[in-house]
Amino acid sequence: MSKAVPKAVTMMELPLVVGVDGSESSLRAMDWAVDEAALHGLPLRLVHAFLWERYEDIDLGSDLGRPSGRVLAENIVGSAVERAWRRNPAVRVSTELVPEEAVSALLLEGRNAAALVTGSRGRGELAGLLLGSVGLGVAARAHCPVIVVRGDKVALEGTHERILLGAGDPAVSGAAVCFAFREAAARASTLDVVRAWRCPAHETADHPASANEPARYHEERASALLDAVVHDAVADHPDVRMRRTTVEGPARKVLLHRSAAADLVVVGARRRHGNFGLQLGRVGHTLLHHAGCPVAIVPQPV
Repeated sequence: MSKAVPKAVTMMELPLVVGVDGSESSLRAMDWAVDEAALHGLPLRLVHAFLWERYEDIDLGSDLGRPSGRVLAENIVGSAVERAWRRNPAVRVSTELVPEEAVSALLLEGRNAAALVTGSRGRGELAGLLLGSVGLGVAARAHCPVIVVRGDKVALEGTHERILLGAGDPAVSGAAVCFAFREAAARASTLDVVRAWRCPAHETADHPASANEPARYHEERASALLDAVVHDAVADHPDVRMRRTTVEGPARKVLLHRSAAADLVVVGARRRHGNFGLQLGRVGHTLLHHAGCPVAIVPQPV
């Protein structure tokens, strides 16, 4: 990942929050979060969730001859702080031990976070799972951007120098577009903006002689929607190198294929009314489970 960019930092800046549980997946996520915090000049907050304090009258640790849950939690966080310091001692790190279930703890911390970062799998997750329950639960319900860290070493180190943005419905893409442009600007990376389109089968089946005309219409419409989605962000970030592409095919497959050559893929999410979380949709779910790089789910404020 790129080196930190000098930036004036104020005490009012929200931290980048990362969940740590001692698993290899969470350690990779924390390494990525340290680099991300340095890149944007943000403080880093390490959050560990545990439930042992709910059993205040039961010393399970002593009975089993091993450290109590509280001591274990402190050891996990202490090791994470040391690892973060070794990776970049300039990043300001704070910690929080939360006696809650992991998803609830991270959602609570996310209310005052620039973004939440999680690993793709936590401790105790079944080996066959593509994405752990914590990553999915947080990505589906958080009010701030959520980055689920996954992918190979090249993607995690940011050496592709390419950010991928899925240009979806303009009504839910504004926050995601701004997020993607900021990432591309901070990393001095190329921003690939992709809009997928499809030609309904009945349009060509009913009029086989003019099969190319419906396709042209849908491609031109996709191009116009793409331009509308990025219009304001392009003006705000004139130095970002942007490649715009319209591709025929299902959006989830198009973005999944292109994620293999990206350092981060960014998609928007629709905020539901009430407290029912986000509507991730098939694109978000597919990327969270299968993408070849970290995935940022960015909710559109109501």
